[in-house]
Amino acid sequence: MNRRDFIKSSALTTAGLGLLGPGLLTSAEAAGAAVRLTILHTNDMHSRIDPFPAADRQWADQGGMARRAALVQSIRQAEPNVLLLDAGDIWQGTPYFNFFGGELEYKLMSQMGYDAATLGNHDFDNGLEGLLKQLPHAQFPFINANYDFSQTPLKGRFQPYKVFEKQGVRIGVFGVGIEMAGLVADKNYGAAKYLDPIAVAREQVQQLRGAERCDLVICLSHLGYKYESAKVDDHKLAAAVPGIDLIIGGHTHTFLDTPTVVEGGQDHRTLVNQVGWSGIKLGRIDYVFNRANKKLGVAAAGALSINASALG
Repeated sequence: MNRRDFIKSSALTTAGLGLLGPGLLTSAEAAGAAVRLTILHTNDMHSRIDPFPAADRQWADQGGMARRAALVQSIRQAEPNVLLLDAGDIWQGTPYFNFFGGELEYKLMSQMGYDAATLGNHDFDNGLEGLLKQLPHAQFPFINANYDFSQTPLKGRFQPYKVFEKQGVRIGVFGVGIEMAGLVADKNYGAAKYLDPIAVAREQVQQLRGAERCDLVICLSHLGYKYESAKVDDHKLAAAVPGIDLIIGGHTHTFLDTPTVVEGGQDHRTLVNQVGWSGIKLGRIDYVFNRANKKLGVAAAGALSINASALG
């Protein structure tokens, strides 16, 4: 689905999601009281700077950061309130990482205007010192609430959440990461401690909904989409923690054409979305916030292809 097709006919509509409830403003009223928010997102980019080669059997001529930058720019020109977010595993997968250690990825994301990202397990592949060395190249914050770096060189380098404000609408974004033990070499995460993401997420939601007065709460998650085991994943997180509006996921390289709706407690519904890997897709969710009755609804949601015709 390219940008034009997305705008014309989204795969998820108001009726499909069932999230725009009674009391949505009429079109005449909406001009003065409704705010449109556009959330763009990526995950598991894995140092894929260039498009896949034309000879690739599965992803021929797909992806590419220059194309993504052009698509993001075109959306920003069309929409007034855009956030661009990433759910981790920015590094590892092409020689660009082996040669430059993550510097190039961070610089290109900064030029693209990313607003925030979280940490994936592969973002520790050069160890804590390697991550620390590259952080100055990222002109955007890394957000994580369930890793305790207090006994490491990364102490104080990350924040648990960040609040963005768009036309008076407050958007709280927090991050959670996967357990590194058994997944990341011990020497690469050192004394960093993993905290239960469900317990941490509940604390973050309470803070964002309470003291921070957020109208929209987003979780950047590198837990994984869904497991058959008891391992915490995005589905389990959504079901256990009411108050998260959107989970932008990573780690499992799951391609979703449309977000999954997860029913949680307190009659709350959470969207869970993930757009595969290597920058092949750009996730997009358009919200409408009704300032008159403080209700949030989804106008459209889906995934945009990153290829030569993406801007056609």
